[in-house]
Amino acid sequence: MPKYVNQAINDEILEKLSLKNRYSFVNNNLMALLSADQFNYLKKVQKFCMRFEKKNDIVHGPGEDVYDWIPAFGAEGYITRAHTFEMIDVVYEEYGAVADFLRYLAVDNFDPQFAMGSGATVLAINPIYDHHENVPERLEALKDLVTGQSSGCICITEPERGSDAVHQLTTCDEQEDGSFLLNGEKIYNTNAPKSKWAVVYATAEKNNGNLMAQFLVNTSWEGWKCDRVNIPYVDKLYLGHEHLENLRIPKEYILGPVGKGREHMFEGLVPERIGIACGAIAQCWGAVSHAAIYVNMRKQFDQEVLKFQGVGFLLTDLWAKTTNLTLGLLKFCEEYDKKMEKFEEHIPANISRALVASASQFKYHCTNLSKQICYEAANLMGGAGLSDNTLMHDYVNISRIQEIVGGSRQIQQYIMSMSLRQLFKML
Repeated sequence: MPKYVNQAINDEILEKLSLKNRYSFVNNNLMALLSADQFNYLKKVQKFCMRFEKKNDIVHGPGEDVYDWIPAFGAEGYITRAHTFEMIDVVYEEYGAVADFLRYLAVDNFDPQFAMGSGATVLAINPIYDHHENVPERLEALKDLVTGQSSGCICITEPERGSDAVHQLTTCDEQEDGSFLLNGEKIYNTNAPKSKWAVVYATAEKNNGNLMAQFLVNTSWEGWKCDRVNIPYVDKLYLGHEHLENLRIPKEYILGPVGKGREHMFEGLVPERIGIACGAIAQCWGAVSHAAIYVNMRKQFDQEVLKFQGVGFLLTDLWAKTTNLTLGLLKFCEEYDKKMEKFEEHIPANISRALVASASQFKYHCTNLSKQICYEAANLMGGAGLSDNTLMHDYVNISRIQEIVGGSRQIQQYIMSMSLRQLFKML
């Protein structure tokens, strides 16, 4: 398979745009901002990605299946580092919000679509981790997902219920033996057609958020039917449209009984939105590193493109914004880790509410910045920024959907406005 349909960038510049050099650009920016332990961990993940790319002759072209890479990354603990997983005999030295941020930064620069797919698996891992209750069936699923034996998905959104995640139409009916039957539809769930495990929300009464429940589903069970929804922006990822028809959920797989589903859903909002923010900032670094290398080498009118003020000044603006927001996100992750340790992973409700607002702020700001930076960085590279010779076309595309996933831009603004209202009432 040829590396490109048509090579549009000369050999010298392409060689300089290697993963190794892009990592070096990021590291030279972050080495003064990270602690020694943080920096060493980042480089460890980067080293694995570089070796994996070289060993498997990965070109990030259209013919590669990013889901084939999951077992190798899972075996190294690079699907998630949000927690250490002693209950399944998987123990990580580096874990928490900061470790997962740095993991995401390295993996996203390796391949942004693969990183996004892994992030969707994490959304399934977190609620199982929080509510496994040492039930063997749940621990089996948790180990599958954490170690990369399978991908996972989370099913909240429905065809007629997008941002309104509380008033769901998918129903759960309890049976005499304590099992439940699920009926309804879900849609736009990343990884769903490829997933073995899914975390699914349903309600005992349509449109009643107080009666929601949370379930763990093995997608091989009878009653699960999943079609792929084609999202051209992320052509390598599989998003699903699920049809649940009398899907029986044994009682061992009930993560949250009727009345607990809404609570469980909202407790996952902070890590979900911070994870999306981390991905967005990683995309910013990927785009800026591409552009910085390219405009320092590409010549027009007998001089490097960077020397033209319209290019150089715009790139410095993108670079500064990326660096500053990285600092803010890193600080949030550090404080989040401290609170998780202090409260033994059970953060009090009043602090949790404040973190929800902060997570929405970062999700809103980082995804908006990613959309701007990925486009402008590609624009600085001209046609080379849109060809398939680099990952820039992936960055442009994926940055276009980050504002929508995990709660649209307007939902984040609504949450923030309600937080302002609460702050006013506290005066």
